[in-house]
Order: sequence, then C-alpha cells, then structure tokens
Amino acid sequence: MYYIKTIADRIRVPPSMFGSQLEDAVTAILRERYEGRIYKDLGIVLAINNSKVLSEGLVIPGDSGAYYSIQFEALTFYPTVNEVYRAEIKEIVEFGAFASIGPFQGLLHVSQIDKEKFYYDKKAKHLSSKVLRRTLKKGDEVLVKVSTVSMKSTSSDTKIGLTMRPDGLGKPEWVEKKAPKKKEGKKEEAKEGEKK
Repeated sequence: MYYIKTIADRIRVPPSMFGSQLEDAVTAILRERYEGRIYKDLGIVLAINNSKVLSEGLVIPGDSGAYYSIQFEALTFYPTVNEVYRAEIKEIVEFGAFASIGPFQGLLHVSQIDKEKFYYDKKAKHLSSKVLRRTLKKGDEVLVKVSTVSMKSTSSDTKIGLTMRPDGLGKPEWVEKKAPKKKEGKKEEAKEGEKK
C-alpha cells in the first residue's frame, strides 16, 4: 500500500550548495539520499516532498559543511500480507508468472494461480489449465493477494509471493464465471405466492 510518512533527519549541506536556496539544496540532498531506496520500516521511498528546515545551520570545526535539522514527507510503498492488488502479468516462466504490484514484481507460482493445476506451454509462452481451459499470458490484468513479503535492501532482493487461489481473485472473466447465478424460478414462485 502507498503511504505518506513524515520523517525527521539531520543532513549536511556541502559548501558547493551554499549559493543556492537552502530549501532547494535540502530537497536535492534528501532525494539523492532516500528516493529509490528500501528501508525495512518504510518500504521503498518513491518521492520526497514538503521538506522544511527546522534549525539554524550548525558548523562543526574542521568540517566545511553546515548541518540542519529537517522534516519532510516521503511517499512510500510497502506491501503487506493479505493486501489485494490489481496487477499486470509481466513475465511467464515455467514455474509461474511475475506480476507487477506498485513498483515491485511478485511471483505467482503455478500452484497459486488457481485451484486447478496449470501447465507451461513452451510454444505459446503462457500457462494454461486442462479442465477449464483457462490461460494466463503476458499482459493479462489480474486480481492478486499478497501471501508473503520479504523486504531486503534492494528491489531485486525483495521477494513477494502472490496468490489467486481464493474466490474473487484471478482474471476478471474467471471471477465472473465463479459467481453463483441467481435462480429465476424461485423468484417467480415467491411472486405468485404473494399474489394468492
């Protein structure tokens, strides 16, 4: 899920930035330090906004920079277990599919696609089932649920497990076919009973 977090920090402004506006220098330093990085308690930081300088510059003898206490807002993304996302299938592999959720890609293992077993078709490069003849291919839009999250320091090391096995998940046409149909006969009988 996306969050906006308020963070306080202390940063060093180097002498090369003394000629520019302080707020611009602080924002540039914060963006370089935080954006695109993953923090275990925050998730991945996507953008830095509304930075405010809270103190006068502190100069330490022997250091040519100035230190400032600052506060800023960070737009972050942190997936948690049991969250449901609308995702796009980005890649099909022999053991499953990779789907995009926010800035990450999660693994949808073949055993987690549906209750029915899916097989990899090398020629068509998609996954399909034999009984219901469902297919999953690159570019498909699906509803997925996060089953596991292991946040690491880089997005390539972060592991996210996805599932579509619970009812209401999967490709939209699969979900529509799973929905129980209303029986018209019972409604008509009830209306006739009311008339009598």
